[in-house]
Amino acid sequence: MSILVYTENWDGKFKKLSFELVSYAKALANELSTTVTVLSIGKVADEELKKLGNYGASKILNVADARFDSLDNKALALAVANAAKSEGSKAVVFAHNNLGKAIAPRVSVKLKGGMVTGVTALPENVDPFVVKKKVFTGKAFANIQIHADIKILTLAQNSFELIETDNKAVIESFDAGVSDDVFSTTVNETNKVTGKVLLTDAEIVVSGGRGFKGPENWGILEELADVLGAGMACSRPVSDEGWRGHEEHVGQTGKIIAPNLYFAFGISGAIQHLGGVNSSKIIVAVNKDAEAPIFEAADYGIVGDLFKVIPQLTEEIKTIKS
Repeated sequence: MSILVYTENWDGKFKKLSFELVSYAKALANELSTTVTVLSIGKVADEELKKLGNYGASKILNVADARFDSLDNKALALAVANAAKSEGSKAVVFAHNNLGKAIAPRVSVKLKGGMVTGVTALPENVDPFVVKKKVFTGKAFANIQIHADIKILTLAQNSFELIETDNKAVIESFDAGVSDDVFSTTVNETNKVTGKVLLTDAEIVVSGGRGFKGPENWGILEELADVLGAGMACSRPVSDEGWRGHEEHVGQTGKIIAPNLYFAFGISGAIQHLGGVNSSKIIVAVNKDAEAPIFEAADYGIVGDLFKVIPQLTEEIKTIKS
């Protein structure tokens, strides 16, 4: 028996999110007196796969099958379920992102497993198996007990620290056992955004609200994002007014993100906005209203004029970098 982790790769590379999943699974495996097996689907070099061993993986099942490039959820879920059956896994761990949330329920059905999404910590108990997750847009926590023999978990990003080990993972080719008729998605063309950090991938995000007063004033935030190598975001009123595109809208009704560092400039901090960003590791708020709700959620806050703070911050970062 082992714990199975499904890891994504981005153009053949793993990101912090993948290592966080393996670190969590290793800590869970220690509590259950078992080991960690990682399933990697896609073309990834052995040297990159070995990095997963540094965070606790004992075995890596590598599926280098071009058919999965279509990201067909049905096929991916079957591959994960087959790997879990092959390894006799009693727990399967996914990232709590778009792909993880799409695949995990399917795997849960196939394995007749109990599922908890958005887990934020190791189990309170393993017998019975009780895990913690955020509820009410992060305003409270719930302890959920899983009664099924097989546990399906999606781990909230930035909820568990990276823990390096001296493990040396064994890499094995794996036949996922997925026939051609299972694949129902065909990719005719792929267009990737270039020259811009995607919000879902960004470790740092700078975000603006109505405090910018109009679309003509966003140049200073774009410059800061460029200096930091950060993703650009905005509050819903900004996107509704057409100041910025809806693809930058973060919040309960927009994109849900969890960067390591989130800057909120001129954003009041309504609960709908915080629902999309409260999983950020560090939140920095800048607002001229000292009573703005955003300061209650922020780790660091500056009461000041964003039109003065941002240029000074940008110049200071440039000086440090030089």
